[in-house]
Amino acid sequence: MKLFPGGNIFEKAAVAVATGFGSGMAAPFAPGTFGSIPGVALAVWLNCAFAGRIWIQAAAAIALAVAAIPFCGVAERVLGVKDDGRIVADEWMLYPLAVIGLPLAEHPWLILCTFATVRVFDIVKPPPANRLQALPGGLGIVADDFAANIYSLAANWAAAHFIFGIPLPF
Repeated sequence: MKLFPGGNIFEKAAVAVATGFGSGMAAPFAPGTFGSIPGVALAVWLNCAFAGRIWIQAAAAIALAVAAIPFCGVAERVLGVKDDGRIVADEWMLYPLAVIGLPLAEHPWLILCTFATVRVFDIVKPPPANRLQALPGGLGIVADDFAANIYSLAANWAAAHFIFGIPLPF
């Protein structure tokens, strides 16, 4: 089997992005967890590069989330499996949503907290996230992870503020 299947260069590129450049295909188990790792690096970079500029962080995170939809849709069509576990763009491209405005540079332990809460919310899928997977194509693949990352953001901001006294950025 070719690493990135597809009929043309655009399909192959979409599958490469959607599978986290192979991380979703190489993981022996828990591809979503392994597929989140590039997202952690991306999220930390965006968060630190634009520290204190919450609207830039939010715009970048939303742009990545929107961009993930066609990548996931093409990969699902090429791979031929509904919400194929090898598709991890919904994990790595949406991860920056979960850290918007969090002071990661000052409190690096928030990176681990965010990773844990993103994975828990993605696996448990509390409502309405559990119903969003039913949406068609790439939108269905991405929508439940969008909700999980927003839940994670809220949970981590609440913990940071109410337990550790970190001021809210808004």
